[in-house]
Formats: sequence, structure tokens, C-alpha cells
Amino acid sequence: MKQVYLGFLLLSLSQFLSGQILHGRVLDAETQEPIPLASVFFDGTFAGTSTDEKGNFKLDISKYISRPLSFSAIGYSPYSLENLDPGKSYSILLVRDLYEIEEASVIGDGIARKRKAYMRIFKSEFIGLTTNSRRCYIMNEEDITFNYNSDQDTIRARAHKPIEIHNDALGYHLEYHLESFEFVKETQKVSYQGSIVFTFDLAWEGYRSKVFKRRRRYAYVGSNKEFIRKLWQNSLKSSGYSIRDYSMDKALKYEDVVFLDSLGRKNLKYPGVLEILYYNYSTKIGFLKEEAFIDQDGFFDPTAIIWSGKMAHQRIADFLPYEYSLGR
Repeated sequence: MKQVYLGFLLLSLSQFLSGQILHGRVLDAETQEPIPLASVFFDGTFAGTSTDEKGNFKLDISKYISRPLSFSAIGYSPYSLENLDPGKSYSILLVRDLYEIEEASVIGDGIARKRKAYMRIFKSEFIGLTTNSRRCYIMNEEDITFNYNSDQDTIRARAHKPIEIHNDALGYHLEYHLESFEFVKETQKVSYQGSIVFTFDLAWEGYRSKVFKRRRRYAYVGSNKEFIRKLWQNSLKSSGYSIRDYSMDKALKYEDVVFLDSLGRKNLKYPGVLEILYYNYSTKIGFLKEEAFIDQDGFFDPTAIIWSGKMAHQRIADFLPYEYSLGR
């Protein structure tokens, strides 16, 4: 009898685990032809795969079922799928990206000089200027193109292939699927949008693992990823964080800013600008949407809030995957 019961438990577990595998197919929206080698991944994680020659994919979504799933392919506009149902087979239709960005036209040797200047700005604003950025390298700079608008003094960049980045400071290799990049020289304002998939972790390289762990810890402590995790846990005070209403200079509590949505998920919500204080550092959060979904591993809806101040200074060179935990 015990053997029968144990067998039933194993069968149920197997069915449950298989039920967390999302199946689907990625197709060209116009021709309905399959798109091979399309990237399917959860932004900021190691969880990703590629479609086969028939456009088929399958991916374990058990850890990230509440997250949007990203789709990207060369020559197509990226797509994001929300409200995932592992019991459903999806047909994902990607639309061809018809927007072509032209390199700035400069006579003679000016082309190379301009491009070098643009690349320097791009890397300082995208990779960052922290200590880790000195050991963070773009492996395929030739796939990045620039456009310079002299009237608005604005530099724009696009990449028609994922930007391959080797972070030898934190010990990661990753791909960034850049959708847009814009830098206004007069105001020094930068904005960029895209998604990241981590492809390799170098921390298992023996003698270098201790160095990577130390640098990762330094990048993590005081970051927006740590803040969101501590906020989700309702442990801000014990971790050295406090939050205030910026305009009213009023201290706030967990209950003032975290609310449950209809699905029981936690959301960050406030009618004004939030100020985060961490020892001597200050960061501000402005809301682009009414509320922003947050998760226990530090994930937040990047389209819902905007950061300024200390935490906003960290860029790609200091970005850690959502699988990161202290000691790894």
C-alpha cells in the first residue's frame, strides 16, 4: 500500500513539474513562417532558450510564472508576453523591425572620429563609470549603429543583434537586447530600453570565485535590487533603509507603499515621489504608472518607475541576475 501511495506522489509531482513548462512557436507575423534561433527568456535572469529550426520552444517557467516573458529575434521588434498559462501552447507573432538607423554622415576621417566619440559616450552611459565598468567589455561593438541629430544635440543608438557583454569584474557573460538608446548632450540626460539574459557564470572558475563574490556583494549592497527585496520582505529598517515622501519630508511605513493586487502579488504604489535613504545616500523613485509590480528576488516593473540619485548610477557593469544571493 505504501508503495502505491509513493508512486502516486511521484506521478503527481511529475505532472506538476511538467505543467510548469511553457510550449510555443515563434512565427513571422506577415508570412507565418517559423523564426529559428529566436531568443525566449525572462529579463535579467539565466532562464532562457532559443527556438529550433521550426520556431518551436519550451521553457521552464516555474520560478518566474508571474513575470513577462521576452521574445527577441534579429530583424524583428521585441515582444513581451504576460499572464503566462503553462497549460496553453502559444503562437508568438513577431513583427519585422522596419526602422533603420543611419550612421552619422561625416566627410573623410571624421566618420571614424565621430563613431569613436559616440561609442565612448554610449559605453559610459550604458556600461557605467563605476570601478566594475573598467572590466566590462562589449564584444561586438560593430553591431551598434549611431544617429546624431545636430538640431537637438541628441545621440541615438540601436543594435540589430544582441549586445554581447563580458563582465570580468562580476564574472558574468550576458546579452543585452537593446531597443533604444538616447543621450541629450545639453542636459546630459540618458534613457535606454531593452532586456538582459545572462548566459554564463564565471564564478565556478576556482581561484577567481572569491574575487567575484566580493565584487558582487559590493555591487549588491545598497542597490535597487537589494532595496526591492528588503521592501518585499518588509525588512527595510533592519537593513538600514528608510523611505520618505520627498515633497512633504514625511517618513513612510511599509503599509503606505506596498499593496496587494487582484492576483495577490505585491505592488509598489504611492501618489508622490518616494525618497529612499540608505546611510548617507539618497535615491528618488518617480512613478510612470499607478503601481509597479515587485517580486521577492528584487524584480520590479521597469516601465512603471524611474530612478534618480545614488541607485540610478549603477548601470550594466553593476547589474546582477535575479538568481543572485549573498555568498554566490
